[in-house]
Amino acid sequence: MNRNVADQLVVFDAVQSCPYLPGRTARLPLRWPRKRLTPAQLDDCLAAGDRRTGFYLYNTSCPKCRACEPIRLDVARFEPRRTQRRIMRRGDREIRVEVGEPVVDETRVAIFNKHRNLRRLAGTDGDIDIGEYRSFLVDTACETIELTYWVGLRMLGAAICDRGATSLSAVYCFFDPDFSAFSPGTFSVLKQVELCRQWELEYLYLGYYVADSEHMAYKANYRPHQRLVNGKWQWFNS
Repeated sequence: MNRNVADQLVVFDAVQSCPYLPGRTARLPLRWPRKRLTPAQLDDCLAAGDRRTGFYLYNTSCPKCRACEPIRLDVARFEPRRTQRRIMRRGDREIRVEVGEPVVDETRVAIFNKHRNLRRLAGTDGDIDIGEYRSFLVDTACETIELTYWVGLRMLGAAICDRGATSLSAVYCFFDPDFSAFSPGTFSVLKQVELCRQWELEYLYLGYYVADSEHMAYKANYRPHQRLVNGKWQWFNS
């Protein structure tokens, strides 16, 4: 595995408040790839547990905590549960999905902020503006796509994903809480699995699983899955 670390510049490396577990500290060094990542390089980064925000990659280097576990689905072996299949069937009937390049506009920013505020994800940060949205989700170091979800002419939400040679990485998903009855977060993951199969990709990376985080623990509901524990990808089916 080669992440080409020599071609990456560490631009931030300091202890900070943990974004996932209140009252804890975290160390998430930001690395700037000097060159755009090839699909194969992105695969290597994801397999090593890396995540992306804007132009930067990061990984956990917390001195006293190992709660964050990268999680991925082997799409050939993943089997949706009954409730997930029900969500998929309803979504396929009523939601239109479009795939394209990431877009920045007021509609997306408004839905992003509404989702973050009503689900208590903003903390004390407040709303983001168009520039912050662009730097977080649209500026990228690799091939990035956007899935948008629509009910009629109204946008329900969007998902930003990175595409490697053999994998897809779910960077961020947000949706209008007015449409919560559709379980759009679950529907989005299932559509990404479907996209992986259409494109003959092997893995869908879901970010970090954090057992004690109300916003991160749900990822274990997708089974079977693999989690990166002590440097090795291990299977979990319960």
